[in-house]
Amino acid sequence: MAVIKVMDEILSNKIAAGEVVERCASVVKELVENSIDAGATEIKVELQDAGTKEIKVIDNGKGMDEDDAVLSFSRHATSKITDEEDLFRLTTLGFRGEALASIASVSKVDLKTSTGELGTHVIINGGKIETVEKGDARKGTIIIVSELFYNTPARLKHMKSLYTELASITDYMNKLSLSRPDIRFSLSNNDNLILQTDGSDNTLKTIKNIYGSDVARKMLEINGENADYEIHGYISSPEVHRSSRNNMITLVNGRIVRNLDINRTINDSYHSYKPDNRYPITVIHITVDPSVIDVNIHPTKMDIKFSKMDTLLELIKESIFKVISTKNLIPEVVIRDPKPKYEEMTLNLTRDESDIKEPSVKEELNLEPKELIVNNFYFDDDKEETVTYEVDTTGDVVMENVESYNQYDEDSMPEMYPVGLVHGTYIICQNERGMYIIDQHAAKERCNYELFKKQMGNPNVASTPMLFPVTIELSNTEFMILKENMHILRDLKFNIEEFGINSVIIKEHPAWLNGDIEDTIRKIIEIVIATEKNFDIEKFNEKVATMMSCKQAIKANMNITMEEMEALVSDLRKCKNPYNCPHGRPTTIFYSNYDMEKLFKRSGFDTIK
Repeated sequence: MAVIKVMDEILSNKIAAGEVVERCASVVKELVENSIDAGATEIKVELQDAGTKEIKVIDNGKGMDEDDAVLSFSRHATSKITDEEDLFRLTTLGFRGEALASIASVSKVDLKTSTGELGTHVIINGGKIETVEKGDARKGTIIIVSELFYNTPARLKHMKSLYTELASITDYMNKLSLSRPDIRFSLSNNDNLILQTDGSDNTLKTIKNIYGSDVARKMLEINGENADYEIHGYISSPEVHRSSRNNMITLVNGRIVRNLDINRTINDSYHSYKPDNRYPITVIHITVDPSVIDVNIHPTKMDIKFSKMDTLLELIKESIFKVISTKNLIPEVVIRDPKPKYEEMTLNLTRDESDIKEPSVKEELNLEPKELIVNNFYFDDDKEETVTYEVDTTGDVVMENVESYNQYDEDSMPEMYPVGLVHGTYIICQNERGMYIIDQHAAKERCNYELFKKQMGNPNVASTPMLFPVTIELSNTEFMILKENMHILRDLKFNIEEFGINSVIIKEHPAWLNGDIEDTIRKIIEIVIATEKNFDIEKFNEKVATMMSCKQAIKANMNITMEEMEALVSDLRKCKNPYNCPHGRPTTIFYSNYDMEKLFKRSGFDTIK
């Protein structure tokens, strides 16, 4: 008797659904991507209870006739590819023909679609087609997926909270709207609007929609290309960062992808411009010939393989560094006035009454044609200055922020003149634009860091004999690691030799090393030992330079003379990155003349007596 049997189609679809349909966001992803592939210019996603009860997707795409509408729910049925060669020139988001069959097998589906002529209405329950009838002639598709996982209790049991499911869907829709700013997207949950874009094909405007005005104002445009890749998009100024990598968005030929190497390269490009445990906001579009990438790795199609990955990573790194290394990145302190300037603004903020605690972020405002509304923020496109309103949960305007769009257009750190020192820590400087406050420790760290990096990369640096050689004892494991990498220290002009069992002796050190020599040498050796695996000389030099720059910098609460302040400010202005210490903290902050006058209630008065 035969033991091996062929599974029926419904069972095999349920098994496939385990990879394709992981949660509510997976359903939204597959349905919305189908709408995009159908040429839709407007896509609405309407959820009930974060999608656990119902997911409805409405588009104005080309639609399907009756035969295609029925066939689309068969496994491996697709209009995207016809032969093996098509896999190497994919231009659509979907192509595997698994999504609709997998979704239908674990839910109830109601499909209405039309090509502009007589429409089709299909009802499917747990993968079985129950009804196929004529529908209306509205061009496009409306698909409703309800009671997800109702027939797979084990999957239903592991669904996350409503807030988690909604957050996941919102995150994906945010990324998708950034990938296709030319499409008008909207997302609502229980009739509360969460996201809406206008399809104006303006990426920066979409960033305002998602992240708000303050972030959008501090985004920097990047562009770059080589023989294989072309990149363009926006990256945040180093002062804007988040605790999660999730806001580092990579798009390849319009497809949202996840790639650890790309994320690592983006983050490394900000090295010493921000804290290492914080991550920038980026939206980077990568355009490449489809034959150079392989999308057919995982059913979600978010993991892809690149040919010539090294050239892509180098292009990304160069493009980002080129932008952030030529901008004035001094943070500006902005004075906020609690009194609103525009009393006529009416805001309609509502809360979802379910366990979703986030307020919906939408206003209905009637403004003149030249004015632009994005989330809780007011803009006047005719003015260089921007008036920003922040709104509390009751709908009241609570603060105003006036700031110039051109704040980050200066190409270098401006000249400034020290006038004093506060608490032996902060140098006060001024120029015609306003007042600067410099953290003397952070500034000296930056100057030391760039000096040490330069000297460590110089093979001809001089060495200094030690009057009392330093002997360092190690464990046997540490000694073996150091012995294997001793050439690194010798290249830095350390005269280091084995000295007995599990010990080394240092008789000379590079001339640029000063301060507590023995303690510094021990820390350098610790860095060598700690980086035994995947040793990278550039990262080693970074760590050593960072450690030494901090140890040898001016400390807080240490009074220095006016001449020393002037020398420090001058040295800081000569640095490649004068805006941050090696750990990413700011060296300088800025108060404009306008904001200082506002603090003292002088703004708006021509004469003050």
